[in-house]
Amino acid sequence: MNVAVVGASNKPERYSHQAVVLLAKKGHAVFPIHPALAEIDGHPVFKKLADVPAPLHTVTLYVSPALSGGLAGDLLAARPARVIFNPGTENPELEEKLAAAGIATVQACTLVLLRTGQFE
Repeated sequence: MNVAVVGASNKPERYSHQAVVLLAKKGHAVFPIHPALAEIDGHPVFKKLADVPAPLHTVTLYVSPALSGGLAGDLLAARPARVIFNPGTENPELEEKLAAAGIATVQACTLVLLRTGQFE
């Protein structure tokens, strides 16, 4: 499954970094998104969703609601099957826009979903 991690970090203690590592370990094609980084754990980092060279099934958010609000156009253009709002990233207005476009939204922790077999 192709998964973008928006707000990916190169700091191992960050949940967004752990998500990149665990997604890859679980066999997913992972596409970290961060405007200022070049690679994370051996994965090339993309500056924005539009730069990802593959269709995305899932986008998992690790950015604040203030930042994610500005991603509506990019998310709608990417047309993933779902967007995961990790704890602290909840954005009801963005969720409404995505739902109206037929994109599923989930409020959950990507790491917990992966570790409990509920990610698929």
